[in-house]
Amino acid sequence: MSNPEPVSFATTLHVRDHCLCLATQRAARALARRFDDALRPVGLSNGQFSLLMALNRPKPPSIGAVATLLAMDRTTLTANLKPLERRGLLTSTTDPEDRRGRLLELTGAGRQVLAAALPIWRGTHAEVDRLIGEGAAAALREGLKAVV
Repeated sequence: MSNPEPVSFATTLHVRDHCLCLATQRAARALARRFDDALRPVGLSNGQFSLLMALNRPKPPSIGAVATLLAMDRTTLTANLKPLERRGLLTSTTDPEDRRGRLLELTGAGRQVLAAALPIWRGTHAEVDRLIGEGAAAALREGLKAVV
């Protein structure tokens, strides 16, 4: 590899101001902090809220289905499930149709925590929508779906 030209500070500023990945990462961290702070009174982080919400289904989903929904690898998902399972908010059982798989289900306590968290999420989400602007928030959601 030849000696590349040094990257100018002007280029650094251009990347800072135009990089969608950087902008998305910064926004995701800020949103995560906002929702973490809001959900703290019910003992959840924003990630735990999303995980519990992903389990709120008529039939228990597989680990693979939840990992796909949350765009997580199975190992990371399993690590995130353990504290919630220890708290008694969910159970993990063997899939009777495929003994190699696991099914995840909210417990009664998990449903209660999720129900307590939902009004907090709604209020915080409404604040963020107002901050961004309703039309812009809808466009942002659509743009992010396109990337995923």
